[in-house]
Amino acid sequence: MNTESFSLGELAALVGARLVGDSERRIRRVAALDKAEHDALAFCTGPRYLDQLRTTQAGAVLVKPAHAEACPTAALVVDDPYYAYALLANHLYPRQPAPGGIHPSAVIADDAEVDPEAAVGPNAVVEAGARVGRGTIIGANAYIGAGAHIGEDTWLAAGVYIGAACEIGAGVIVHSGVVIGADGFGFAPGREGWRKVPQLGKVIVGNRVDIGANTTIDRGALDDTVIEDGVKLDNLVHIAHNVRVGENTVIAGCTVIAGSTRIGKNCIIGGASAITGHVDIADGVTLMGMTGVSGNIREAGVYASPTPAQPLKEWRKNVVRFTQLEDIVRRLRIVERGLAEQHSAEQHS
Repeated sequence: MNTESFSLGELAALVGARLVGDSERRIRRVAALDKAEHDALAFCTGPRYLDQLRTTQAGAVLVKPAHAEACPTAALVVDDPYYAYALLANHLYPRQPAPGGIHPSAVIADDAEVDPEAAVGPNAVVEAGARVGRGTIIGANAYIGAGAHIGEDTWLAAGVYIGAACEIGAGVIVHSGVVIGADGFGFAPGREGWRKVPQLGKVIVGNRVDIGANTTIDRGALDDTVIEDGVKLDNLVHIAHNVRVGENTVIAGCTVIAGSTRIGKNCIIGGASAITGHVDIADGVTLMGMTGVSGNIREAGVYASPTPAQPLKEWRKNVVRFTQLEDIVRRLRIVERGLAEQHSAEQHS
């Protein structure tokens, strides 16, 4: 809960906003347009929220230039209200610094290195040779494997698992239930059944990465699995062995990425997408939700593949027709050849 207040002049300066209103008005918190009160900052991102904007009781609103006149209260005019809101919300609600120290119930290996300004919570385990950086918080019941390296100012929530030798950068947020560095899914078929293939790589997570609850990132088979700087992963994302996710890419929940796939920088992957293994996806690609990718995507752009919802009776008909496409194409080619032959005969008659 935030107890400190800031003047609108201070907040406007932080985001480079043009202020319309009293620069001395104090703001203590953020709230939605329709629920905000005099001490709250709200934001309006587009025309669909103009009715709420016109009746808001907020102390100030972040708005685009085109909507400034509709604002009945103080306005912070910016090109991107949502991004400015993110900056100011972090300023109003700063993350609390680590209290420092190791809880008596934590288990720390003798040769592990835990910075004096880091915090290790109850029942957490830090194995031999692991390193924990300054200002980092290790939550209750978290596990840090042998030789793992956790950078500075990183937060591992309760119950996080970091496998042996894995590397986590600085300023990373890892939510509960995340498993980083479990074995990849590698099995070789043979006469005696499936033989497990040792997974000898590790996981390398860059700086400023966010990893949502219950997401899993498998260690590499031979090469490493790499999550580059600035990547944001939603809850319940699965990333298989040897995958590389490029800088500043965002992946929404329930997406699965099979092994050895490379995803470029600044991509947006919609929820429940499924990406097969050993494919390359270019920088700047957007996949709509539930998109299936079975081959390389070499050019930036927006791609989609799901079938929109439709009445069941119509859907059943279309499913049957889909299974008939090959026969329909074959028959159409026969008709086209016949028409071409007829046209040619008419020209020579």
